[in-house]
Amino acid sequence: MALKIRVESPKVKYTEDYIEAQYEYQTTNVTEDNSGNYTVTPVTTNLLIRTQLKVPKLGLMLVGWGGNNGTTITAALLANKLRLTWETKNGIQKANWYGSLTQASTIRLGKGNKEEVYVPMSWMLPMVNPDDIEIDGWDISNMNLADAMQRAEVLDINLQKQLVPHMVHMKPKKSIYYPDFIASNQEKRANNIIYGTKFEQLEQLRKDIAEFKTTKNLDQVIILWTANTERFSEIIPGVNDTAENLLNAINEGHSEISPSTVFAVAAALEGCTYINGSPQNTFVPGAMELAEQHKTFISGDDFKSGQTKLKSVLVDFLVSAGIKPVSIVSYNHLGNNDGYNLSAPQQFRSKEISKSNVVDDMVQSNKILYQPGEKPDHCVVIKYVPYVGDSKRAMDEYTSEILLGGHNTIVIHNTCEDSLLASPIILDLVLLAEICSRITFKVANTKNEFTGFHSVLSILSYLCKAPLVPQGTPIVNALFRQRSAIENILRACLALPPENNILLEHKVNFKNQV
Repeated sequence: MALKIRVESPKVKYTEDYIEAQYEYQTTNVTEDNSGNYTVTPVTTNLLIRTQLKVPKLGLMLVGWGGNNGTTITAALLANKLRLTWETKNGIQKANWYGSLTQASTIRLGKGNKEEVYVPMSWMLPMVNPDDIEIDGWDISNMNLADAMQRAEVLDINLQKQLVPHMVHMKPKKSIYYPDFIASNQEKRANNIIYGTKFEQLEQLRKDIAEFKTTKNLDQVIILWTANTERFSEIIPGVNDTAENLLNAINEGHSEISPSTVFAVAAALEGCTYINGSPQNTFVPGAMELAEQHKTFISGDDFKSGQTKLKSVLVDFLVSAGIKPVSIVSYNHLGNNDGYNLSAPQQFRSKEISKSNVVDDMVQSNKILYQPGEKPDHCVVIKYVPYVGDSKRAMDEYTSEILLGGHNTIVIHNTCEDSLLASPIILDLVLLAEICSRITFKVANTKNEFTGFHSVLSILSYLCKAPLVPQGTPIVNALFRQRSAIENILRACLALPPENNILLEHKVNFKNQV
């Protein structure tokens, strides 16, 4: 993609290879004295931000390629690349990327001659064109992608008919199956398995990645887990607590090393970004340390598509308005294979944790409403109902305390097509993770080398239910703060000030002062 925005400023340097922006990063330090008074000190750091302009040839490997999400994102990439149209009962439908932050949302660039100017997010910096992404992956089922798409029952039949010739020859590579980590009801699908020791399985995954990269002549490969939710792994000292112990545990075939963690290790050793789209704790301390050692990116956990995304908006609104949520009850029922797997207690517990923690930072931000340790009662229920398929039903009840002991209850019913919401999120995770690999920073006027983002890409929190952040970093779940972080980093790469919605030019009559 060509550079579509050029900033005319001495703070921006353009070359054939990169954009370099001078940026003043402003924060505040706060200290509190014994009387409870606060002293706030503004801090400004002058940065140079360099963004490489060359867009790599990108490959995406999906773990769980033959599942609902895997087949749907593959179909979406093909439908958009081929510019497909198809007839529905409501008329002609065209391929689009609705639901994608990078492809279907805009950023306010600034004030034009007569009105505000908004541009697609993908215009801010050169991003990979979705049409150019090469795709492959693994699955415990050997079903080809065309049959798997038909089994998923997500897409309109007239679209499926056009896609079948393009997907019938796509067949997942053999994957890893440890029955202890996913529900026993998945056993009948498991006919495409890598056998051998865990070390041999790891080596095969590395071989698969290397062959894909070489065969397709790729510059970069991103690996994304969209397979079944696993149970939580136990963190065991001497087993998965350090990178060295984790590698030794894989060599020894330790039973507490999950399939998703083995994939994460393979990705790190092959220099690939790894994104976890399910709620299990794939990134045990050893996996995180290994990614840091190999300077690869990791991100997760669990796609934030429907109910949880709404919750992160609504609770933020209530708490910010001085209204006190005291009870949040979330009920879901769905009929796809994700729901089938989640009908097992241990797998449901992983999902329950990722959906329950989404309100914590918003509650902790308001000590007027909540005393230390106090939080709303929060209950999450998920039921498997085969008939509804991929069309998930979510019902939420938010009960809040209001003025003088009164109560306010908000009840929401949400019906969403699960994989059609998740697939654009997969695309965004991949595209934003890739562009992060081309952005580096250094403090201005120093001899320091340019350095990249932390291995844990917390910038992708907007897209994940349980945002993974570096140790000691505050977790932000409030949706608009998460989106603002993405937008303002893209602006910073062009030396543009952060979007703050002050709009003083519309609130103060500067003309009288000229």
